[in-house]
Amino acid sequence: MKVSAISVDLDSLPHYCRIQGVPETVLDDRALSLVDAVAIPRYLELFTKAGVPATFFAIGAEAGRGLARARDAGVEIASHSHAHDYEMSRWPADRIEADLDAAHAAITEAAGAPPVGFRAPGYTLSAALLRAVAKKGYAYDSSAYPAAPYWLAKAGVMGALKALGRPSRAILDSPRVLLAPIFPYRPALKQPYAKGDAPLKELPIAVAPVTRVPFIGTFATLMPWPLVSATYRAVSALPLLNFELHAVDVLDVSDGIPEQLARQQRDLKVPATEKLSRLSKLFRWMKDGSDCLTLRDAAARFDLD
Repeated sequence: MKVSAISVDLDSLPHYCRIQGVPETVLDDRALSLVDAVAIPRYLELFTKAGVPATFFAIGAEAGRGLARARDAGVEIASHSHAHDYEMSRWPADRIEADLDAAHAAITEAAGAPPVGFRAPGYTLSAALLRAVAKKGYAYDSSAYPAAPYWLAKAGVMGALKALGRPSRAILDSPRVLLAPIFPYRPALKQPYAKGDAPLKELPIAVAPVTRVPFIGTFATLMPWPLVSATYRAVSALPLLNFELHAVDVLDVSDGIPEQLARQQRDLKVPATEKLSRLSKLFRWMKDGSDCLTLRDAAARFDLD
């Protein structure tokens, strides 16, 4: 039977301000607390109602009480770095290792269990970053995002923001990612987006075969439903449907997100009730059509030796 996995990156709103070139000063205390206070409880309720397991990718510097609640509910807690700096893949090895160590310690303390998986900020890997993740003894990485439409759109948005005088803090990944496998593989430590013999497994984020259209939370909550349904049918044929979301995928402007950010991040204009309805339907499809597992368990399922 096919395998599917649901994962959520718990990025807080300041990271979206940095991506969109919006001053972080627009965020009040309520906006800064939305992930822990609102998004995590909504996801836990959604997972419980759908009867599906899930994985949270937590940022060490932002690890809060919500992680313990999530772990008690059966959610796997993995690492999304400590500082969530988009240039992490370009850092020297010692700085990368220090960040991973700090994240590991903070997440272990907050969640009550050590992480065994990692996802890079902005999905961007490098040989130095992958080697550091492997050195931690993690079972898997889930950063590869070989989505050509996403890569091209990101390049265009970054260029436009720079021209407007408010450059994005994000970085553009190497074009090599566009040729990465779309199924689980062991990466090469010298080239993360190629097959090799690394001691950990790479679990790519879902993209449609051939077109490599991305199938992630933003797509599922923002695009016309017939297109979402058709893309789901395409990605459900993959050995692993790795459906990646973000905390903001269950939030909207009525939760206290400032208008300045919502204008740039269009999915925040979609009512949370509509998002939750769509995600609930997708989760049921995944549960009915596949073995729905945490990413930790999905990594164990695939024998890549």
